[in-house]
Amino acid sequence: MSSAHVMHDEMVQVVQLLVSPVHRYAGRPSEGPSPDPVGGLVQHMRVRRHLGIVGDRYFAQPAHRDASVTMMAEENLPTHIDPAVDLRQTRRNILLRGVDIDACIDRVVELDTGDGPIAFAVNRAARPCAWMDSVVGAGAQRALRGKGGVRCTPLSDGVLRVGRVDFRVIGPRERH
Repeated sequence: MSSAHVMHDEMVQVVQLLVSPVHRYAGRPSEGPSPDPVGGLVQHMRVRRHLGIVGDRYFAQPAHRDASVTMMAEENLPTHIDPAVDLRQTRRNILLRGVDIDACIDRVVELDTGDGPIAFAVNRAARPCAWMDSVVGAGAQRALRGKGGVRCTPLSDGVLRVGRVDFRVIGPRERH
């Protein structure tokens, strides 16, 4: 992808957004996930620079500053295992259609759903865990290897909404 790659195609979309105030996948997968009393799929989310998603479990957590927002490509969901799989199972925050987000590691990307662009440093792969086999189905963890999404740091404040998105790779990620 070039450093000025812009995707304006109607096919590029934010399909789902997930804000989860509690960590549901703690303990052993055989015990099942913890309940999610509030939160879940939303139509819009507020993102804060270097802090994450307002209301999410990783918001302003120092240990998760470089991974407070996760993105995943809808095309990589293991729908062959469970046709209904979505962000509620994968626990990623932003589900994109029409963008190979896994190919954007070490880049800065911008997403604009109509309220202005929000920049994200795409830092590293979000590796699938054993929970995927428990909540999606047998073989899901293996199916998601190398395409389980990415962990990002928001570099600007803004709002993301479900729907069409202008997606742009704006350059390499700065290393500190």
